[in-house]
Amino acid sequence: MTHASSRPIKVASYNIRKCIGTDRQRRPDRILSVLAEIDADIVCLQEADRRVGARLSAIPFELIAQTPYRAVPYEIRPGGMGWHGNAILVRRDIEIVDHRPLDLPTLEPRGAVMTELAIGAQRLRVIGMHLDLSGLWRRKQARAIIAHVDGCAHGMPTVLMGDLNEWSPAGGCLRDFATHFGFAPTGPSFHARRPIARLDRIMATPDLSVLDAGTHHSPQAKWASDHLPIWATIGVR
Repeated sequence: MTHASSRPIKVASYNIRKCIGTDRQRRPDRILSVLAEIDADIVCLQEADRRVGARLSAIPFELIAQTPYRAVPYEIRPGGMGWHGNAILVRRDIEIVDHRPLDLPTLEPRGAVMTELAIGAQRLRVIGMHLDLSGLWRRKQARAIIAHVDGCAHGMPTVLMGDLNEWSPAGGCLRDFATHFGFAPTGPSFHARRPIARLDRIMATPDLSVLDAGTHHSPQAKWASDHLPIWATIGVR
């Protein structure tokens, strides 16, 4: 285990499937209970907005207000929380310095979101994503995200999280990301009832240490979504 020079930060990624559980019940309260179990500082969500109608946030904002979190305010459409279902929750004592959606090359509606945060004296860039079902488009999207990180005006420790939809253990878009980022050893997260695939991933730039990581298994997580949440504790080297 590598020792970090500043306080560890716990991050998590969770495809919440619009709050529809494996029992087919829409239960946003159950998603929030799982997040309380994980107790992360920063959470990237996928499928956080409904896909039809007004595309409202799958978790009502009044319920989020009862938690330690607030949503990074992308405000792309009234009542929605994210961009193509990607959203980021942060603890209320974390300062949101910058935030914006990232356009990706797409075959189907896909995107990513970015935020830059101040956590005490630390600065951290976070990117949340949900990549395409097509391997060709996943690789295009991975390269677009890498180019965005490389093109940022200010270098900053960066964590990338999300549902990569990559079934290959080491190929495809994973090979592209691995040239720039290290992977946290989080384990299988899909399907929640019987996790065999590592579709969800957490990655970090080399100036970050992964101190601990895993997949969150709990009775509630087994039912709350078809993905299990993943988490990592990181520190700035």
